[in-house]
Order: sequence, then C-alpha cells, then structure tokens
Amino acid sequence: MSDLPSAVDVLIVGGGSAGCVMANRLSADPGRRVLLVEAGQDTPPGQVPAEILDSYPMPLFFGDTYIWPGLDAAVTRGADGRVRRRAYEQGRVMGGSSSINVQAANRGLPRDYDAWAAAGAAGWAWEDVLPYFRRLETDLDCDGPLHGRNGPVPIRRILEPSWPPFAQAVARAFDATGLPRRLDQNGEFEDGIFPPAFSNRDDARVSAAAAYLDARTRARRNLAITARTEVAALVLDGRRVAGALLRLPDGGLQRVAARRVVVCAGALQSPALLLRAGIGPAEHLRACGITVVADRPGVGENLRDHPALTIAQYLPRPLRLPLSYRRASFVALRSSSGLPGCSASDMYLTASARGGWHALGASLALYFLWVNQPHSVGRLRLNPADPSGLPDIDLGLLSDPRDLDRLAASLRDLIGLAVSPHLNPDPAAIFPASFTPAIKRLSRVNARNRRITALLARLLDGPAPLRRLMLRLVSGGVALGRIASDDAALRDFVRDAVFGVWHASGTCRMGDPDDARAVVDPSGQVIGVEGLTVADASVMPSLPSANTNVPTIMIAEKIADALASPLRGDDPT
Repeated sequence: MSDLPSAVDVLIVGGGSAGCVMANRLSADPGRRVLLVEAGQDTPPGQVPAEILDSYPMPLFFGDTYIWPGLDAAVTRGADGRVRRRAYEQGRVMGGSSSINVQAANRGLPRDYDAWAAAGAAGWAWEDVLPYFRRLETDLDCDGPLHGRNGPVPIRRILEPSWPPFAQAVARAFDATGLPRRLDQNGEFEDGIFPPAFSNRDDARVSAAAAYLDARTRARRNLAITARTEVAALVLDGRRVAGALLRLPDGGLQRVAARRVVVCAGALQSPALLLRAGIGPAEHLRACGITVVADRPGVGENLRDHPALTIAQYLPRPLRLPLSYRRASFVALRSSSGLPGCSASDMYLTASARGGWHALGASLALYFLWVNQPHSVGRLRLNPADPSGLPDIDLGLLSDPRDLDRLAASLRDLIGLAVSPHLNPDPAAIFPASFTPAIKRLSRVNARNRRITALLARLLDGPAPLRRLMLRLVSGGVALGRIASDDAALRDFVRDAVFGVWHASGTCRMGDPDDARAVVDPSGQVIGVEGLTVADASVMPSLPSANTNVPTIMIAEKIADALASPLRGDDPT
C-alpha cells in the first residue's frame, strides 16, 4: 500500500500463520487501529497463485519466490565429523509457511501441552488450549466435544473408502505393525494408522491468509496491510518498544509508532529481531556491537525441529497415482519407539504416492519419517560481522543420542514395512531421497525438466538391471536393504541424511516471568520490555508431537484473545 499510517494501536510484524490470525482478531474491534507488515508478496482473495492453491505442494520448495532467499542452517555433524548445512525453506509470502507447507493440520497430543504448563507456561495445558483449537477449525469429517464446526480453517481427510490403490497398499503394509486403523489423529491420542488431517477445501489449500484475511476482514477501515515491506528495526523508548522502522518496497524507510508491537515473524526471524533490538544474551549482544536493553539469555536458545529422513521407493504401475490427482499423502503412522528414556508416540511416518510433480516423481513413493518428540536442541545467533544479515542457525539435530537411536531403529522398521509384497518386494527399489542442488534444479517446473523427467521415467520403467543401476546412481550407492542389518552403517547413514522438517520453534520460549531462561510470559509479553509481544512458534517451550502450523495458529488465537480481553471478554468456546 502507498499510504502507511504513521501511528497505530497495534503493529503486527509478519503476515505468516500467526500474523494473519492477529490481524483478523485484533482488528475486529473497529476502535483499534492495526497494521500488518509482511516481507513477502500479498495473496488477496481472487489473486492467489495457482501453485499455492494446489493440493500438491512440493514445487513450491524449489526456488526463492515464496521463501527467504539464502537462509540456511547447520543441521548436524555427518559421519565424517563435518558440520552439514542445508537450505531452510521458511515462507516469505502472505500466510507464511501455511502458504507453502504440506497443509498438515494435526494438533499433537494432550501431553504436549500439559508439559508446557508444567514447564512454567501457566494456562497452556491441554484443557486450556483445546477451546482455541476448536475455535480455529471447521472439521469436515469429525464432530464432538474435541472439534470445531465454525472456525475459519477447514480440516479434512481422505477417508479409507476413497483411497486409491497406493493408499490401500500402504495401509496393508503398515498393518504388519499390529497397530489399529483409526479415523481421527486430532481426537484419538493412541498410536495407530490414520488418514492425515490437512487444511484444505474442495481440493484447494486454505492458508492462514485465505482463512483469516478474507475480503470482509480486508475491508475493515481500521486494518492496514502492507506487503513486500520489511521491519528494519524495532524502535525503543528506553525499555519500551514504541514502534518500528519499516523498509518499503522502493527501499525507503518509514517509521510507524505503535502502542504495542506483536512480533509474528517465526522462530528464526522473531529472535533475530529481538536480538537486533538489544533483547537477548548480553554477552552475545555486546559481541555484535548492540546496546543491551534487556538481558534475556533465552533469546535464540531452545531451538527445536523434528529430526527427519526421507525415503523413496520405485512403485509398480498399478500403484501409481495419476498426475491429475493432486493430493498424494493418504496414510500416517503414529508409533512408539519403546527405547529407554523416550516417551510413547514418539515417532511419526507419512507416505506419499508422488516423489515429484513430473512423470519421474509419479513412479516413486515418498516416505517421511521423523522423531515426534525430539530431545535435541539447537540455537540461533546473529553474525557478529553482520548483525543485520541472515541469522546463524544451528538446528543441533541428533545432538541428543536418543534421537539418533530412534531414527536408526525406526528406519530399519520402515524398510521392513515398505519392502513388502503389498508395495514393492525388491530391496533395491527403496533408496534415500536426495535433495541435492542438481535434484532441486530438476524439480523446477518448466518444459525442459518435463521432457528430461519423462525420459528418465521411461528408462526407470525399462529392464530391471537398468532400473537398479539408475537407483544406485541416484542414491549415491547407498543400499538401504543392506545397511539395515549393519548397525554402524545405519547410524552413519542417519547422521549424513537427517534434516529438519521446517518446524523450527522454541527460540523465544514461554515461561514463568521469574525463569531467567524464559523470554515471554504466558501472555506472550516479552519479559522486562514493555509494549512488545511475541506470538508464533518461537514461544513454544517444546515441540508438539505434530506439524507446527495448526499449533501456531492456536497460539496466535490464544494470545490475541489475551490482548483483546480488556475490550472484549467473550468465551472462546
């Protein structure tokens, strides 16, 4: 927008999942002036790009159109002891990562939120957060006291009667675990085989932007929205945040005063904004030449993600999904590793019938395996040589040996399940999925890649010796069927192949105000600083046993309610 207000009541930084919620809920009071600032492009109703609406999301990850360019993270140390880094795909578009993710809409388990309350986040136990999970959703399949029917986010599943042959084959293969088939992963909290819930209606993505920034909300006179605008700095008056300095699309700067700033920039950008404003570990701030406003050692600490592996499998023709069928993920498995020192329901596995948007991808299944309750912790810091640049991110995956143990054991189990007469009994047909720069280039949607992948798909369907040779080349010579029986080789492979699932969280941890390591109190207010709230995945004390998008929306709903309560005290149920 060309005419930004010079002063507002609430300035919201970041138009991701949490920011869209905040903009909707806080502007519902016509007397409250609200400005939402998003660094990426806007996606107004009727102008949402087709690739964002698509139920099949993977092409969105290949290119910088909708993500923060250049952002990467140290993942872990490989088997050779060297630190491995990987590009980190964080959404930079209205709706944030809800506009580019796989649309997963699982909540996690009651024990996750009871653990938040036990860790000092009073008022965030399961019974406290359930009303906000219900408020955000319209569940199209499940009813009852655990589900909402009138919320802005539609949640659905592809149910068993509508499963294509691939889904039926996966479920039969997973039946070997002995776990029961269940309907509702958001209402049945035991282990089992589920149709995964996702945020989608009429086979189209419903992002937080689509759900919360609809035409009626955008028409509010007291709500201003600006896209392609970054926050250059938070403006402070002593220990009170008084607004922000914005970098406009043309490169100019404009200061906007605000009674309250709500930071919803995500678990990587939110702590970076606080650190640049002088809120964080005093020693680190001084090393960066930043004046210390509030010594909060927890800013940038407690960084968590789900350690994950991606495995591909060549599919026989009868199990393949037509390219016209957009949704490709049908079956999820929640299970328990049973390893010492680990909780129940600590592992998660999903199966997709498509390894890419093209003909080659249509011949491959893709399995995502991750640790649902990780113990490993990383951290985020500014670069002292360039504090205003991209933050230095270390996910610290597998820093706790229990996570390595569980991934290795569960990978062995996955190989045993997938190398099955129901799917493909050939051990050579299962191999590590690769996301090398060459594979990423091949995954860009264009005519050249369409032709190349069509040729590769024909070759892959050729004689078995040729197929095995091609798969061996793609996998770098890693034979999963062979290393499954070699503990040392299996663990080395996990160290080399592990990555995060873009579920970064915890870097502005919520807790008791007397806890020196907490960053925000249970209302989202930054401890020791006035006028500043954080409301996104960064406030999570620990990761829920779930994809993080729906829990993040819940967090924003609950904190928005707390901010609005002096003027509006309705019951969220």
